[in-house]
Amino acid sequence: MSVPGSSPRTPPLVIAGRRTPLIRAGTAFAGLRVHELLAPVLRAVREDSGLAGEELAQVIVGNAAGGGGNLARLAALEADFPETVPGLTVDGQCGSGLDAVVLACRLIQAGAGLAYVAGGAESISTAPVRGHRTPDGDIAFYSRAQHAPTRSGADSDPDMGIAAETVAREAGVPRERQDALALRSHRRALDAASTGAFSAEIVPVRTSVGWVRADNGPRSRLDDRILARFPPAFVAGGTVTAGNSCFDADGAAAVVVVDADRLALVPGRAALAFLGSASSGVDPRRLGVGAAAAAEALLTEHGATVEELAAVEFNEAFAGQVLACTDRIGLTEDAADAVLNIHGGSLALGHAYGASGAVSVVRLLARAQSLPDGSLCLAMISSAGGLGTAVLFETRRL
Repeated sequence: MSVPGSSPRTPPLVIAGRRTPLIRAGTAFAGLRVHELLAPVLRAVREDSGLAGEELAQVIVGNAAGGGGNLARLAALEADFPETVPGLTVDGQCGSGLDAVVLACRLIQAGAGLAYVAGGAESISTAPVRGHRTPDGDIAFYSRAQHAPTRSGADSDPDMGIAAETVAREAGVPRERQDALALRSHRRALDAASTGAFSAEIVPVRTSVGWVRADNGPRSRLDDRILARFPPAFVAGGTVTAGNSCFDADGAAAVVVVDADRLALVPGRAALAFLGSASSGVDPRRLGVGAAAAAEALLTEHGATVEELAAVEFNEAFAGQVLACTDRIGLTEDAADAVLNIHGGSLALGHAYGASGAVSVVRLLARAQSLPDGSLCLAMISSAGGLGTAVLFETRRL
């Protein structure tokens, strides 16, 4: 609510966004640690914004599979940020990068700082092996963290693929629709790369064998016949396959969020005005629908409809999960074809866990450059443990 006689505050603005190429785990980025992926992105996005060091309140970074410590601080120092700029690392699993952006926006709303760099990063290739001490002092290694309590007689904390099968089955999403979405994602990503749609957002990364300048996930030879040959990957007789699921990727992404009322900004480019966000919890056995629950709550809160959305970026962990969510929020296939992941998604580009939500915002900012002012843009992601995050933006010309 505005104070009588005062001017309404400008919403927090996302004014710059960059990402690394998204690279299949174990390939071109296998020799780089997570802070070495993130630092070039932080450096580039700060240069794009034109902000001085004293104008930055904090670096906030999401990470899901790292070894602890404080990635945000380490990467900021690696990127030659002033020592006076603090760093905060958050872990909301797959939603970490998007949650970091939301936190930055909320801090701007609260008047806590002039500008924040927020995003996420993941090096699945170099993530530490995890283990815990047993009563006898030995180490028991495990493949992933626990996300929900284990209850007798029920698989309350399923693996992601099994949960994706449950979601697809209960939503009535057939194998054919899942394979079609996967193929569309690859073809759109290939088209986007060939037309330069990613050029302005990608930061080349130097490795021991040379520069990496492009995503390496999209497959030009993939077609419906090849996809149809993939066997079920998680459940016998199921519909979720390696072909209609994402693959693990290494990568990083970051954006700059500013208080436009207290900073002079260079005019010309489009920005994303933060209108609001929602986080929702769902049954952990059906974790993939968390994004839909969050999006429903967010759109209702703002009196917006899916028909008003000009751009949607939704992390494609599993094709069946994406379709279950878009069906649930009423985004028809025709509408989705026009607004959802128009340059492909994680089915083609890969899922870099803690980075993926931030990649969605980078993608929306790139798409905003060709959208009219006032266009509504939605970023959404589901996370382990039965969580979902959705963020609503509006395009604004600086």
